[in-house]
Amino acid sequence: MKLVIFDCDGTLIDSQNAIVEAINDVFSEAEFPAPTRNDVMGIIGLSLPEAFAVLAPDATATERHNFADQYKAAFTVRRAHQAHEEPLYPGISSVIAQLAGQSDVALAIATGKSRRGVDRLLAREGWTEAFDSIQTADQHPSKPHPSMIMSALQETGRGTDEAVMIGDTTFDMEMARSAGVAALGVGWGYHPVPTLQRAGAEHITLNVETLLTDIERLCAQRSPVLG
Repeated sequence: MKLVIFDCDGTLIDSQNAIVEAINDVFSEAEFPAPTRNDVMGIIGLSLPEAFAVLAPDATATERHNFADQYKAAFTVRRAHQAHEEPLYPGISSVIAQLAGQSDVALAIATGKSRRGVDRLLAREGWTEAFDSIQTADQHPSKPHPSMIMSALQETGRGTDEAVMIGDTTFDMEMARSAGVAALGVGWGYHPVPTLQRAGAEHITLNVETLLTDIERLCAQRSPVLG
């Protein structure tokens, strides 16, 4: 029995343009210097308070709290008018369908997105019944704290040797290692492959086409009884 846990932004969907533009909206409104695109890419995956602590280290705690609220509003507006800004990566829909159809696989999401944002994605893609566990920033400390993974394990009744975390950021890899589950990085997301490797990725999948095979191989390496 396997538990396959997916990050969302940068792993399942490409939301970078909407995220960058919404953050720029926030900084422009507050008359703070806007971060570079690379800076924004570096914080995707963190929960909002932690993200703004990195992007605006000179802001007060109250200002960062306000930034988080303003970001949510700005992102909602942009998503409503630019649905193309959060497309699935090509081939991901097929991967999820194949995994969801396997009786020995449980699927989970562990993401810095809000539960509302995840629910919207699940409804849009027809995935409402596909995932057995949903862990979001509303419920947990920010990545790389292992809380999201530990809750997914508990909810699905899987052990650490039966689970793999799939993500595109160092925060995902560090979270997986902290939780004691397999760490599988993807090369199409927001953090460079070398940084994923340094953060503890046991393997890097460079193409969606090989993702299923790599999941099977990594799980088999960690526990011969899996599969």
